[in-house]
Amino acid sequence: MVTIIIPCRNEKKHIEATIKSILVQEEVMGGFEIVIADGRSDDGTCEILMRLGINEKRLRVINNPKQIVSTGLNMAINAAQGDIIVRMDAHTEYAKDYIKQCVSTLLATKADNVGGPWCAVGRNWLQNAIALAFHSPFSSGGAGSHQLNYEGPVDTVYLGCWHKETLFRLGFFDEELIRNQDDELNLRLIRAGGTIWQSPSIHSWYYPRASLLALFKQYRQYGYWKVRVIQKHRLPASIRHLVPGGFVGTLLLLSFLSLVFLWARLALAGLISLYFCINLSASVATCLRSDKLRYLPAMPMVFATYHFGYGWGFIRGVIDFLLMKKGGRHVYKKLTR
Repeated sequence: MVTIIIPCRNEKKHIEATIKSILVQEEVMGGFEIVIADGRSDDGTCEILMRLGINEKRLRVINNPKQIVSTGLNMAINAAQGDIIVRMDAHTEYAKDYIKQCVSTLLATKADNVGGPWCAVGRNWLQNAIALAFHSPFSSGGAGSHQLNYEGPVDTVYLGCWHKETLFRLGFFDEELIRNQDDELNLRLIRAGGTIWQSPSIHSWYYPRASLLALFKQYRQYGYWKVRVIQKHRLPASIRHLVPGGFVGTLLLLSFLSLVFLWARLALAGLISLYFCINLSASVATCLRSDKLRYLPAMPMVFATYHFGYGWGFIRGVIDFLLMKKGGRHVYKKLTR
């Protein structure tokens, strides 16, 4: 049996379509159930789930009083009756054979965690530009999970599918982490000798943030919590996780020194000019490669939002976790504003 786990909070606009899309999935041997961990939604999500659950015995809803993703995931795993766990998300659309492909790939590859490529799509002009940039190595650092046709081992994968016993052996998701709990779990898995496998036969479509401000806030959180993951494991999973923070930190340092030293002002101007040229070149190349030049006016700002959001969050994380020796949750509300 397969258990689908979905953490959610205030997903009134999406949850019904998500559940209905799961219910029409192709059957797998042993069947499947859906466990929703609701983080005390107050927008009508619970009422929708109750209505859907009246006639659908495969749907169960549990309460997630701590309201964050990692606790919701862990509660759903503990409540799961299935031997295989498939994580799904309310902001993603799935091919009708999504669950079937996850299970068959898990069994065929004997990997510890499997998933499909992280395919971003949009509903309007700006969201399409954000999705296009999402797949560029210039925004992701060449992460395998952003490469749509790649099949093979990766350091992390979108969502995930595991044998339940694998999650019990690893110790579940880290409930301290507001963000990056999936990356941290995958890092533990790899360092325990496990394998994460990406297969392009597993199809889903993710809708990224639809505005630059929302995108900036999201990646600020990613950068912030990445520092806690690095601190916990004393080593980054990949060098690409350090680059945005190092870049923004260098800009801040040069800006401070430029108040006193001429060489710092020259270095600052040179670094900004270099970034502008590289950003513009990557923007043109991304649009030309995809034959989507209509998104070129937005592309430099989209790339900058990815980089500076993540980089500034990383710097904040270094200050809080490494310098001030504080926990991260005291600034969570500030980071989500």
